[in-house]
Amino acid sequence: MASEERKKSRVTLLDVARHANVSRATASLVLRKSPLVGNATRLRVEQAMRDLGYVYNIGAARLRVERSQIIGAIVPNLANPFFAELLSGIEEVIGATGKAVILANSGDQVERQDMLLQRMREHGVDGVILCPAAQTSSTLSDQITDWGMPLVQVLRHISLDLDYVGVDYAAGMHQAVDYLASLGHKKIAFAAHGPIHSAYQERVEGFRDAMLARNLDPGIIIRFPTQLGEIANATHLLFDHETRPTAVICFNHVVALGLSAGLHDRGLTIGRDFSLVSFDDVADAEAIRPKLTSVSTGPVTIGEMAARLLVDRIANPGLQPRHVVKDTTLHIRQSCGRPN
Repeated sequence: MASEERKKSRVTLLDVARHANVSRATASLVLRKSPLVGNATRLRVEQAMRDLGYVYNIGAARLRVERSQIIGAIVPNLANPFFAELLSGIEEVIGATGKAVILANSGDQVERQDMLLQRMREHGVDGVILCPAAQTSSTLSDQITDWGMPLVQVLRHISLDLDYVGVDYAAGMHQAVDYLASLGHKKIAFAAHGPIHSAYQERVEGFRDAMLARNLDPGIIIRFPTQLGEIANATHLLFDHETRPTAVICFNHVVALGLSAGLHDRGLTIGRDFSLVSFDDVADAEAIRPKLTSVSTGPVTIGEMAARLLVDRIANPGLQPRHVVKDTTLHIRQSCGRPN
């Protein structure tokens, strides 16, 4: 009997939800006798609980109500100034609630990310804002749900079952391509960078779609190294391509900085001899000379949005997943001109 009881106690609410073919959030609402759930769904969930022998652990539920007043934030690359601006937005909102933010760097490594999430869970954080590492499996969503850990995906997404705050990357690429085309550029390159993830794919696909919409060659996609110094040294890749471009759209601000240095080293004046559009528009885009034309994704605002979603999720665990996609803005400065 004792063995059977232990087996039953290991049945989770996620197991019940799957058995009843509903979301975990719905199963949780049934457990809390919420009036938001229809009678037929309620009966199906309650039957699943009986079938699986689900036991509601009141003691554990009470522990979950207690708050640590700490929020975790996990990003893939602290060396990228974009994430510093993102964090400032997160801290602005979270700090106003009286909570503190613990920042961690996954290094874009799934194994390290898993360890960080486990440690944050062990320390009882109230929730986590996560920019998923490249190659993160969508099964992480099930694990997070099973843990009952409030989590918001930011910038990259792995599952529609979790809250997400991101950017309309495709629209940003259209803005950049349309602007360069309006100046007369027909041979436009895309300087890709870093590992493959949802944001990478959306930017590449957005570039291709924007080029095809103007009947331009979408195939000048060149991958550059990860490190800033190496990007500058690899600037020759732009001119080694079969089709020599007259302008380049950069994957992010790090690539733009590297290529700005590399073009200068080749004796080219950006905005006169070659055009360059940055992406993300972090604060120092105005400080560089020439000032960089850039697609602004608003990292501070994204951080604020993600933090607000997480605060809502902590207060109301039964909310349906919410997905917020921020518009981009093209800031025209000095780094683009007409092709020679």
